[in-house]
Amino acid sequence: MKIKILFYSVLFSVFALNGYSQKAKVAAADKQYERYSYVDAIAVYERVAEKGYKDEKMFQKLGNAYYFNAELGKAAKWYAELFALNQNQEPEYYYRYSQALKSTGDYAKADTMLEQFNTKSGNDKRAQLFESNKNYLQEIKTNSGRFNVTDAGINSEYSDFGSSFFQNKLVFASSREIKGIASKKIFKQTNQNFLNLYESEVSPNGNLGEPIPFAHSINSKFHESTPVFTKDGKTMYFTRNNYLDGKKGANGNKITLLKLYKSTFENDKWSAATELPFDSDQYSTAHPALSPDNKTLYFASDMPGTKGQSDLYKVTIHGDGSFGTPENLGASINTEGRETFPFVSDDNELYFASDGHPGLGGLDIFVSKIENNNTFGEVQNVGAPINGQQDDFAFMIDSKSRNGFFSSNREGGKGYDDIYKFTETRKLTCEQELAGIITDLENGVALSDVKVSLFDEKFQALKSVTTNEKGNYKFDVECRKTYYVRGEKIDFETKEKITTIGKTTGKTNLDLVMEKRIKPIEVGTDLAKTVDIPIIYFDLDKWNIRPDAAFQLEKIAIVLKQYPTMTIDIRSHTDSRQTAQYNMILSDRRAKSTMAWLVKNGVESSRLTCKGYGESQLVNKCADGVKCTEAEHQANRRSEFIIVSMGK
Repeated sequence: MKIKILFYSVLFSVFALNGYSQKAKVAAADKQYERYSYVDAIAVYERVAEKGYKDEKMFQKLGNAYYFNAELGKAAKWYAELFALNQNQEPEYYYRYSQALKSTGDYAKADTMLEQFNTKSGNDKRAQLFESNKNYLQEIKTNSGRFNVTDAGINSEYSDFGSSFFQNKLVFASSREIKGIASKKIFKQTNQNFLNLYESEVSPNGNLGEPIPFAHSINSKFHESTPVFTKDGKTMYFTRNNYLDGKKGANGNKITLLKLYKSTFENDKWSAATELPFDSDQYSTAHPALSPDNKTLYFASDMPGTKGQSDLYKVTIHGDGSFGTPENLGASINTEGRETFPFVSDDNELYFASDGHPGLGGLDIFVSKIENNNTFGEVQNVGAPINGQQDDFAFMIDSKSRNGFFSSNREGGKGYDDIYKFTETRKLTCEQELAGIITDLENGVALSDVKVSLFDEKFQALKSVTTNEKGNYKFDVECRKTYYVRGEKIDFETKEKITTIGKTTGKTNLDLVMEKRIKPIEVGTDLAKTVDIPIIYFDLDKWNIRPDAAFQLEKIAIVLKQYPTMTIDIRSHTDSRQTAQYNMILSDRRAKSTMAWLVKNGVESSRLTCKGYGESQLVNKCADGVKCTEAEHQANRRSEFIIVSMGK
């Protein structure tokens, strides 16, 4: 239902259609459609279509009405009629049709529509994700089969979804009728009651008791849904229509949207709700989630700056209860589609529902690790049976027990949306071991006591180990990431290799073969040649040490530490392009920058001298005015580390 997608409307128009012409009926249905009264609009459109009336706009709206009401199989029927009438549609219709086709299991045709969407849509993130991951169905299959799923036992014939724990209770949203209480007004988009919050007691064996209405001070005559509670149980955040203190707000089009509200538990009851300061009448905020430390609130919104139909955001909760400025989670999470229903586990994993990332149909549930630097890891589809061909959303999991709940409108359910409980039997986390043997090039003998260091793709040092008597080393690493491995041993040349870890749990092998140092280390030797250092690269007209240059300079630092009385002269050279004076100044700055890096990394400044030579010592013919290749010019752009003294 559209509620779970993000937006609510609170409109109650009813149109008398008797006696209208077919066009007049369609016009009346259009007004219902524009007010999001999709159930009424569908009824009229279908009656007209069944009498043979064909109209492109009507088929668009009929398909959309089912699409946004999460009845994707029926949407597929009418999008098929639309494309049969006219293949030349806006890109979004290709995407919606592909999603609807997935709900029928026709993935081949869905992918064909995605190909056309990709052609028409330009830089759309959804198209890029499909183009770069056409094997998405196989990857989802690899991630599947990790959950045991059963009905939660609390569902009604209406909509039930969006659960959260409060003390020993499960709190969720439902449009069920309340026994003994006069029905609320009907929500015209679905022809069901407006949503209330309900609670169900969780027994020691995990079974759920009979649901009863949640706090009277929270439930109103409009929608409430998707609560979340702080760990101490004293504060809740939830979604409600723009309705507070008996007053209903609306945007410029007179549509009532969604807002986030806060309530506190005081004297055994929930206080009257207050809206959050970043709410607005002009856009929706919905579906709150809390970080494990309760200091960050995540939510979905279409506020200004949103990339798609709805994006995920986060906002800091300060110690005094005030809020920071909402931040969009960015392109690694959000697409031009719908990202909604965030949940953050105690393992700092962000789960969310999306129809923008490659999935099985409708909204699928995805997960991404929140890294220590607040960036996000790879977004992965959690797979079947959590995800299916319809909408799957509102995922929550207990990190210790691996039990949890999610919501879905899949076939075989009791109501319009249902809550399911699950146990995760195997984590999605891909675990890899990077291991190998280090041997001597000369005789193939395993080398013990080799210092083996692991670096990330940005040349940041991660960890080091020492090989055992059999020359073995190993590291625990992350799947899909790129690493550098370096081996160091006295009297051997330093050796490095690069490797990219696989996508699935397992072991990656990377052996190193090290060569005995046969090049002399004596006065006059250039260490750059001895330890096989390529050019130390600097950005154009810059002299700061780049990460890749630092990776190479570490080799010089290692040799200097192995020979603690050695002194060297650092010499920087440029090619002949630019003026001689400019090149002299630039090379001198680069030499000094190189020396400063070595000092910062543990080499005594008294053991170092440096000088820039500009273009005064070219190694080939490439002087001013001589035509040379880039490779020939590059040979002149070099750093030398000349041994001045070996000391005592």
